Amino acid sequence: MSYKVLISAPYLQPHLDRFRPIFAANDIELFVPPVEERFEEEDLLPWMGDIDGVICGDDRFTERVLEASPRLKVISKWGTGIDSIDKAACQRLGIALCNTPNAFSEPVADTVFGYMLAFVRRQPWMDRAMKGGTWQKINGRSLRECTLGIIGVGDVGKAVARRAPAFGLRLLGHDLVDMPAEFVAETGIEMVSREELLHQADFVSVNCDLNPTSYHLINDATLALMKPEAVLINTARGPVVEEAALIRALQSGQIGGAALDVFEFEPLPADSPLRQMDNVLLAPHNANSSPLAWERVHENSINNLLRELYR
Repeated sequence: MSYKVLISAPYLQPHLDRFRPIFAANDIELFVPPVEERFEEEDLLPWMGDIDGVICGDDRFTERVLEASPRLKVISKWGTGIDSIDKAACQRLGIALCNTPNAFSEPVADTVFGYMLAFVRRQPWMDRAMKGGTWQKINGRSLRECTLGIIGVGDVGKAVARRAPAFGLRLLGHDLVDMPAEFVAETGIEMVSREELLHQADFVSVNCDLNPTSYHLINDATLALMKPEAVLINTARGPVVEEAALIRALQSGQIGGAALDVFEFEPLPADSPLRQMDNVLLAPHNANSSPLAWERVHENSINNLLRELYR
């Protein structure tokens, strides 16, 4: 039996030629529309009438899209997060939903530490000053002098925590799930309330999933609990942080800075005040950047698709 598959995962598309023989051997016709970041509901609706399977990025597979997809058997998410896909509608319509758990924990954890090191050692600011013609020594700190708070101690949060002892950081964590005793002993993490974490942390790393309980978890009220010199790091999902509230907190000096790899609206609008702030480091949703991790996700996403198509 032949199938038609939509490939909309932007990280997979440039490497697709290497995998075309696998699809051809399984009698699969590919539909590969050009994508910059993701497709919205209105983009997907015209295409889905004859699609049997999907390998997607963060496309908006809403209930409306899924109900307009009579042949759809499987959505294979390239990566881990499936918050852009209506899981309940998939279950009701009998559409398999697959992902790659723990896909990018290591590069994302490295990104968190890259941001912390940048803020305490001030390299981006000294580099900017030097290239502007100024010889200026800017005071820094050691990570050993700091407390790191991790909100969401899942796969990524654990990878962040396991790096902390090497830097001598005091480590706080908050999660709805109890932590294994061996992990606590290994890292020295102290599990505390979210409020206590926000009060004490010099760096707050957001590493939770996006779900109804974490949407706008960081908002005016929670930002008000942070130290004036504290830095917020978000490498999770944009909507975990209420962006307007964060902008207010940064502009008023409520917190000391932010490092953001993800945003409520992506790409980040050209007129976002965040682009003009000297105390903010920005990246284009790229904390997963790792050829080794990408290759694993390419292969697993394709295997997930084939398994469900031929189940």
